[in-house]
Amino acid sequence: MEKTLRMENRTKRWREQRWLLDSVIATVGPEWDQGRLGHKGSRGGAQGLASFRRAGARMKKFDDIGPEFGREGKRMEENARRFEDEGRLISAAENYFIAALLYASAQWPYFDVNAEDLEWERRMIECYDKFIRYAPHPVERVDIPFRDSAMSAFFHLPAPCSRGVGGGEKFPCVLHIGGMDGSKENMVALHGDAALIRGMAVLALDGPGQGETRNRGITISSDNFAEAAETAVQWLARRPEIDSDRIVIRGSSFGTYYGTVAAAGLKDRIKGYCGTGVCQEPGCDTIFNAASPTFKVRFMFMAGYEDEDAFDEFRKEFDLRRIAGDIAAPYMIVAGEADQLSPIQHTYELFDLIRAPKRLVVFQDANHSMAGASSSALGENRESLVYDWLRDRVDGKPAVSERVFVDSRGVMNATPY
Repeated sequence: MEKTLRMENRTKRWREQRWLLDSVIATVGPEWDQGRLGHKGSRGGAQGLASFRRAGARMKKFDDIGPEFGREGKRMEENARRFEDEGRLISAAENYFIAALLYASAQWPYFDVNAEDLEWERRMIECYDKFIRYAPHPVERVDIPFRDSAMSAFFHLPAPCSRGVGGGEKFPCVLHIGGMDGSKENMVALHGDAALIRGMAVLALDGPGQGETRNRGITISSDNFAEAAETAVQWLARRPEIDSDRIVIRGSSFGTYYGTVAAAGLKDRIKGYCGTGVCQEPGCDTIFNAASPTFKVRFMFMAGYEDEDAFDEFRKEFDLRRIAGDIAAPYMIVAGEADQLSPIQHTYELFDLIRAPKRLVVFQDANHSMAGASSSALGENRESLVYDWLRDRVDGKPAVSERVFVDSRGVMNATPY
């Protein structure tokens, strides 16, 4: 009880706006701040999306989110066990994967390490390990030593039939860095993953402050993703399946901050970085003091802060302008013009400081998730935009510095940088 009350009182806005948040969820559902059902559910295909929508329909207040995701996770886990007992192993794999996605999402609203959070984590681990056993492509759960603990990750390789690979071939690799709300479980899709089908391996990482790694006591700071990425790249270099000269980084949401820190630290040892959905405002005032109060209380947990005043001093350290000049590999950002978590002007200013080849793609009137606008509905699919560019980088194709504005018709208008 003491721990719960401490979390509830962690920030002023969280304490004062809980009633408002519950009212909004009762009206519009659990996607009041961003599209978590569609994005995370779709990683499990049509069945996964339906399962996430089913859980979301039962959420009428904030405290319903964890239990309802967990309830749906249990249902999918029971289906998977039945399929496994019947020898229907493809169906078992699919259902174990979706159950793991649901349990990962069930952990999100617990801004503390508590019994409920740990129970969902236990089930998530068990279900994903069962998926690994029957997965359609090679997957390995790995622990990457970091300081006095270890970062948790999944190492995915393309299926042997993908692009004719196999027979000891070395793969290029995507180091995937998520944001505040994600985890390594939802970085690679069950079917037709955009990286794997392009013949690229994926190291899906829970870095400092994220997922299992946070529950091991590793918190986030303004700069420790540089060390985390360095450690991950060194780990990849020791893997016989990976061509260590062909590594790229993919970041999303707050991963556009973490990933930029990583890219600046690694310099030309990576072939490129691409991030989507920006969190690049110096000091992060908008996301922590104007957006949904969940963002600040969540990030305080990720950083290990209990005192809001101390955290407000800490967040001032988050400023990518200090390291922009260190970026050496080609750098691409895909953003919404009306991003509600990080005003796009800050990304424009960051790009002015980057000397490496750079490409900024902005969707007119779109939000943080590149949604809510005709530009994103009619324009090029984000996955093809991102992963074709990353594949070009590992293939050694020259990067073009340009600004691209996707207008309301979905037409891409490019001008040189």
